[in-house]
Amino acid sequence: MSDFPEGTVWLVGAGPGDPELLTRKAERLIGMATVVFHDALVGPGVLEMAAPGARLVHVGKRSGRHSKDQGTIDRLIVEAALAGERVVRLKGGDPAIFGRATEELDACHAAGVPVRICPGVTAASAAAASLGASLTLRGLARKLTFVTAHARAGEVLDLDWATLADPEATLAVYMGKAAATDVSRNLIAAGLPADTPVALVESASLPEERHFHTRLDLLPLVARTALGDGPALLLIGRALARGRTFVPRIDAAALGAPITAG
Repeated sequence: MSDFPEGTVWLVGAGPGDPELLTRKAERLIGMATVVFHDALVGPGVLEMAAPGARLVHVGKRSGRHSKDQGTIDRLIVEAALAGERVVRLKGGDPAIFGRATEELDACHAAGVPVRICPGVTAASAAAASLGASLTLRGLARKLTFVTAHARAGEVLDLDWATLADPEATLAVYMGKAAATDVSRNLIAAGLPADTPVALVESASLPEERHFHTRLDLLPLVARTALGDGPALLLIGRALARGRTFVPRIDAAALGAPITAG
């Protein structure tokens, strides 16, 4: 295809995990690549779309477990393209949302390597779909804010809490499991009501997906006791009070009861 000649790099969004949530373009590009550099969260069902003989190179990062530093990833991508390969850099979700796309784009541009982006379904959209909820709601949630709760070891989670504590917005917190206590404490201190609805979605769109409903002041408890090892997203805001038909409710009266998954 004319959009993927040899020596070209595509940053491709792999979506939240379910292969059926890939775009048709992403599937085509993966199938045309001669080498695929993929994240840790890209599942086997997506990688199986690669062409026979294509090299699959794991360059994933998980909290506290980095197989390759960003500079090395940039170098590998550029070297493969300069060697004449058709390169797919496969990223979970959407490459432009907390995907470190800028570093890889800059590396390609500096080396004179053609590079383009194929967007993907981001985890917040997949999580809301699984919950049967809308991220926005007319008259109630007029804004949608994406933030990442990932901080380097030893660093304080430095966010504009006063702006994020907006009762008329939905807040999607990526990589929020470890920071649940800080998120809860700081949002309440900034004025967001303690009973603001929160949904926690672990492994969104995958067969092992689990989700829980709680409120902002109980968020640390639920994150600590209910979530497992999968990637977790926090959705916070009044819009999350809707679409709760099959999602368990966790409130102060239920603290002594077992927590069950939806």
